[in-house]
Amino acid sequence: MSDEPQGRIQVLDKIAALLDRLGEHGEASAVQLAEWIGEPRSSVYRLLDGLRAVGWVEPGSRRGTYRLGLSLFRLGSRVTRRFDERAAARPVMERLHARTEQTIFLTVKSGFEGVCIERVDGRWVQNMALQLGGSLPLHVGAGPRVLLAASEDAFVESYLAERPLTRLTPYTITTPGALRADVEATRANGYAISDEDDVLGMAAVGAPIRDHHGRVTATLSLSGLKSTVLEGETQQSLELIRSAADDVSRTLGHAG
Repeated sequence: MSDEPQGRIQVLDKIAALLDRLGEHGEASAVQLAEWIGEPRSSVYRLLDGLRAVGWVEPGSRRGTYRLGLSLFRLGSRVTRRFDERAAARPVMERLHARTEQTIFLTVKSGFEGVCIERVDGRWVQNMALQLGGSLPLHVGAGPRVLLAASEDAFVESYLAERPLTRLTPYTITTPGALRADVEATRANGYAISDEDDVLGMAAVGAPIRDHHGRVTATLSLSGLKSTVLEGETQQSLELIRSAADDVSRTLGHAG
């Protein structure tokens, strides 16, 4: 039993090597692939049969050859869209940072987490809970809560059923009723406000980024000391973050 996980890892390594070779050469036969990745032909044929079944490889233009399949292309395209969002957002984030000196986050949803895929550091960056490449649960923080509100009701209920509403500060949402109310308010308002719910003394405002289909694919948020983001600055902070998110959305083809 202890060897089973290692065996699975070895199979994944072989699949990765095979796909890399097909990506590099475009098309190849099983014989060529066996030579390139140093595996017996019989093993390569089994791998190719499995990959064909899920659409990751398909027959090539010549008899007996294989190439990467459309299912793998579609999977890769989903990842590429995230890089498109990052490229579209970065200039807007830098302009917003230059104007406010706050930390600006670009966040996407991954499972039950909001993951930071880009950020521009502000003056108070040492106090931030969300690091580049890091994540927060979707019930915490302005950006993640916008992502949760943009999800289908069924996803929200799955989140409540499967993800503990962990308390990070005394102001974190920790009950299903409060989270459902926050989702509805965020949908109605078109933004979320984080008022010390992830780090005491810190606040943030977040707004959705939409693609050309109108789908929320990411969020932009502005974060800093509570006194500089909320209190007398709340309206300006909201106007700035919503305008910035709209700018990114237009770059991605959203008509508004």
